[in-house]
Amino acid sequence: MRVVVQEASFDLGAEADAFAKGQSRSGAIVTFTGVVRDVAGGLDAMEIEHYPGMTEAALTDIASQATTRWSLEDALVIHRHGRLAPGEMIMMVATAAPHRKDAFEAAEYLMDYLKSRAPFWKREIVAGTPRWVDAKDADEDALRRW
Repeated sequence: MRVVVQEASFDLGAEADAFAKGQSRSGAIVTFTGVVRDVAGGLDAMEIEHYPGMTEAALTDIASQATTRWSLEDALVIHRHGRLAPGEMIMMVATAAPHRKDAFEAAEYLMDYLKSRAPFWKREIVAGTPRWVDAKDADEDALRRW
């Protein structure tokens, strides 16, 4: 299991390839990548803040829970912080399990957690004006199913 919080971009193909290597006991590998999107138009950037140490510990804890709950062979969480432009990758989740159902469900669980509970604070910059991103009811509803 690996959890990384970083400012720098990452190579999606290289990360997925490295994760897949050595997964000889897994019949399924699922990856998901989140991207900064400009929903309303005019987004200059998104700024993501976090508390070093606390964030990594929280993500490691939830990845460990997912690994146990779905009998994963491995899990990967990469999440960026700092200033990101529309179209840039924010994060990646990868799961490996003997069967696809566990790999898919664990990846969804990790994504729902990252959207609702991970200790990141997001601020959108639109036309030079910053505003904090509020929690969404839909994200909370998704987390409740677990």
